[in-house]
Amino acid sequence: MAKYMLIMRATDESFAKFENIDFNEILEAMGKFNDELIRAGVLLAAEGLEDAKESVVVDFTGDTPVVTDGPYGETKELFAGYYILDVASKQEAIEWAKRAPMTAGTKTEIRRVTSIDEFPQDNEWIQKERAWREQTGQL
Repeated sequence: MAKYMLIMRATDESFAKFENIDFNEILEAMGKFNDELIRAGVLLAAEGLEDAKESVVVDFTGDTPVVTDGPYGETKELFAGYYILDVASKQEAIEWAKRAPMTAGTKTEIRRVTSIDEFPQDNEWIQKERAWREQTGQL
């Protein structure tokens, strides 16, 4: 099994379409999908994000970080939420993503979540993180 993150990305246009859908319909569709993930035993985490208008951007392109109120300069594709699934393969993650009830114009990026086991185990920082993960029940 491997962890995959499904990153939900939306555009201004898809957000506009989303606003025209009854919120109870959205909850019903997402609830059914989430329930399928739970019953299949693959859902580890899922969260939506607050409107990008409320975000803050820390820009590291200069010598010192610059903080500005969000969203980004262009909102072609905003990160709107995510799922983390524990599945057997990238193909299984793709199949779940294709079933997600998304509005037209959204995209879902799928990326494998690396494991702490993939990093050098003799590194002191990896050892500290491993100890923390063990203490908090994450390993």
